[in-house]
Amino acid sequence: MPILASRLARIKPSPTIAVTNKARELKAAGQDVIGLGAGEPDFDTPENIKQAAVRAIQAGDTKYTAVDGTPALKKAICAKFKRENGLDYTPEQITVGTGGKQVLYNALIATLDQGDEVIIPAPYWVSYPDMVELAEGTPVAIECPAESGFKLQPEDLERAITPKTKWLILNSPNNPTGAAYTAEEMKALTDVLLRHPQVWVMSDDMYEHLVYDGFSFTTPAQIEPKLYERTLTVNGVSKAYAMTGWRIGYAGGPAKLIKAMAMVQSQSTSNPSSISQAAAVEALNGPQDFITERAEVFRQRRDLVVSMLNQAKGIRCHRPEGAFYVYPCCAGTIGMKAPGGKVIATDEDFVTYLLEAEGVAVVQGSAFGMGPFFRISYATSTAALEEACMRIQRACAALR
Repeated sequence: MPILASRLARIKPSPTIAVTNKARELKAAGQDVIGLGAGEPDFDTPENIKQAAVRAIQAGDTKYTAVDGTPALKKAICAKFKRENGLDYTPEQITVGTGGKQVLYNALIATLDQGDEVIIPAPYWVSYPDMVELAEGTPVAIECPAESGFKLQPEDLERAITPKTKWLILNSPNNPTGAAYTAEEMKALTDVLLRHPQVWVMSDDMYEHLVYDGFSFTTPAQIEPKLYERTLTVNGVSKAYAMTGWRIGYAGGPAKLIKAMAMVQSQSTSNPSSISQAAAVEALNGPQDFITERAEVFRQRRDLVVSMLNQAKGIRCHRPEGAFYVYPCCAGTIGMKAPGGKVIATDEDFVTYLLEAEGVAVVQGSAFGMGPFFRISYATSTAALEEACMRIQRACAALR
């Protein structure tokens, strides 16, 4: 038996991946399961992007590339940041990794020393605290209740900052809640950060293009140029371009930080797939009109899910500004008894009950740092969502 590193005791497997795998297993065993756990668009990668990958293969573009991205992709990313976010970066300020997760991880590994604190608004994406722990930092969660739209308040940020604070991780639109910060809300947070020059900002903008009802997306370095030199702006092609499996994430930031992240990557994975990078160039440089069309489909699904969940007994569902998640509160089901006699004591009990009773796979809110809630991904067909919500209504109605 190999001796495992003690750092592994501080982390846990990704709950969202666990739920998705469980749903797949049950489906493979012949059970009727609707999986609403995966954060993955059900749309296909656009044809022009796929063809760019085919051309790269045919041209023999199948060798190692520069560790943190090809010149062509870095140029396309610089153009994207300028065009869509008003941010000026040079290729030396750009890094490309195997998905946004690697980019975030590289940054934390490159910057955190033991005891350094990282502020993480909760609910949060499940991987943030564990990545901080692996880098020997200390995650500091700030609970952001539904009453404040699941958004970090400036006074709470101010209270959480200490001399040990090194990063604030800000994710807008947010996974798991879909909450997105307006320009005014973002400015209130950046005003706090200006008073604390030791705090850097890691802005996870992965769901940038999935916003609804005329919402205008902004990112911290855009709102407050004085933070430009201590902001890492992270994005990727997975969500907006339906390229989850291609595994391309990227970031813009200060050249010294980008260089350190490249050094970490050079001793771990080295470069992302050359073919995926060629496809990402086409994604960023090619037609963008389909993004708006697909976002409208997601908006319709959001409205359907929010409406149907709010008709379920014991469930309250906030209407989010973006992403493709809702984060309903199941407090009204806590203490109720399932038909089999089991008492629903936690949100984990509730999601287990949904899976066993009705074959609906969702993720418990405690995995995201705040219960009693659960996360639903509506990045699946409208018909499946409607059926799943009817099953949730039925399951809730059966509780006593």
